[in-house]
Amino acid sequence: MTQDTIPVLIAGAGPVGLALALELGLRDIECLVVEKRDGKLHVPKMSAVSTRNMELCRRWGIAKEVRHAVWPSGKQLDFVYVENLRGRELGRFRNPVYGARDPKAVGPETSCHCPQIFFDPILAARVKKQKSVRFAYDTEVLRFGQDADGVTVAIAGLDGERREVRAKYLVGCDGASGLVRDALGLKLEGLGVVANSVNIYFRSAELPTLHDKGWARIYRLIDEDGCWSELIPIDGKELWRLSIFDDQRGLSRPGEFLERAFGGGFPFEIINVSGWERRDFVAEDYRDGRVFIAGDAAHQCSPTGGLGMATGIEDAVNLAWKLGAVLRGWGGPRLLDSYAAERRPVARRNVDLSTRSYLAVETIPPWKHGSDPASYKGELDSWRDNLGRYTVPDHVKMQYTYEDSPISALDGTPRDDPEPPSFIHSARPGSRAPHAWLDDGRSTHDLFDEGFTLLRIGEAAPDAGPLVAAARAAGVPIREVAVREAVVLERYKQPLVLVRPDGHVAWRAAACPADPSAVVDRIRGA
Repeated sequence: MTQDTIPVLIAGAGPVGLALALELGLRDIECLVVEKRDGKLHVPKMSAVSTRNMELCRRWGIAKEVRHAVWPSGKQLDFVYVENLRGRELGRFRNPVYGARDPKAVGPETSCHCPQIFFDPILAARVKKQKSVRFAYDTEVLRFGQDADGVTVAIAGLDGERREVRAKYLVGCDGASGLVRDALGLKLEGLGVVANSVNIYFRSAELPTLHDKGWARIYRLIDEDGCWSELIPIDGKELWRLSIFDDQRGLSRPGEFLERAFGGGFPFEIINVSGWERRDFVAEDYRDGRVFIAGDAAHQCSPTGGLGMATGIEDAVNLAWKLGAVLRGWGGPRLLDSYAAERRPVARRNVDLSTRSYLAVETIPPWKHGSDPASYKGELDSWRDNLGRYTVPDHVKMQYTYEDSPISALDGTPRDDPEPPSFIHSARPGSRAPHAWLDDGRSTHDLFDEGFTLLRIGEAAPDAGPLVAAARAAGVPIREVAVREAVVLERYKQPLVLVRPDGHVAWRAAACPADPSAVVDRIRGA
């Protein structure tokens, strides 16, 4: 039995583990990704990449590839409500096609349709370009133990060979039923199982030609039982997923449910049928000593709100720069504590939102075959108009903040509305740094990298030399960037803004602080 030494061992090579490995790799932090499967994904779990995740893909240089991987920019993205595909159309909520969306309102990118079977390989290919990242596929974490200096992890390959790996830190990105959280004894808090769902993944090239509803992002199926399922086109050609909300009979009778969705028989090939639980859980903590959890290991939610992978990737980006800072010696003792302090409240918010979004679907009024379509459309419109009682608009999903974090240097301004009627560009410390287009065609987000970025905004921006000097004296990587455009000052409100490596605002002010070392110590967790 041999023993290696590595700074970070990541358990799990799903999108969260890959994002963590990429962020560490960009900082030249050596890590080993251990994945018990072969790394190939055969069934799509998620179907869309969120706006914030697309901003991160832009940071990683893969946004264009992700956006154009599957869904043509001119193909429709409506939500269509039908009794079945061959039956009556009961309502249609129109969404602009990707090619017609204007990202200026929120950020440099918009969400896009890219199911996980396409997204994961793109992200994995990007990770594998990092020389400091190694992979061990078909390898399972058996157990681990930690001490004051590190974590000893026992792993085994499919061939039965066992070895121990010594790591400074272990991160469990191994999913809802992974080993790491259970081994730590971290309990889950929340409502529990919200519904028992079934996914039917199938192939039918003929299906789009057999009905008159056209292409859509989602088809929701409604009958006398209410809204019982939704049909999602996976590749815009022949691959489909029917998600049955809460009926386990779909496991044993998938063909019957496909015909119910279509309104009769049609040619199809079933690829996979799987039952799963819609959950409402958040772990009681995200850390025990040198071991962390992220993604579904830390929080589990209904996919209805589109926040599962989104929340997990944001976890990874948050944790990566902090691990890198501590391993490089400039991160203070409170920095790693801020990971759970920042991400757990966001997860609780997102899980609540996802549950509310799913329960909102349950309130869609039932449709009885033969009823008056015009009358029912009025009911559906009323349901849509009152969605605010159940869920939150997409723009609010971007409004989370770390203002209660121990490493946010607050500026005394009042809190922003957490659920504003329209998107707010906020640069309060803890918030995601606002996007604005620069005269050269770049976004302000394109100015940020793996270190801190000090924006000096406007023609009369004050000198910030003492703050930069204090950061460099503490070993904190920092760049000064002068920005002249008036729109940036309008959105950031102050001429000096310090942006963290994850794109959130750490500090802002009208002038250099009287005690710059105190600010630097705060934002680096010292």
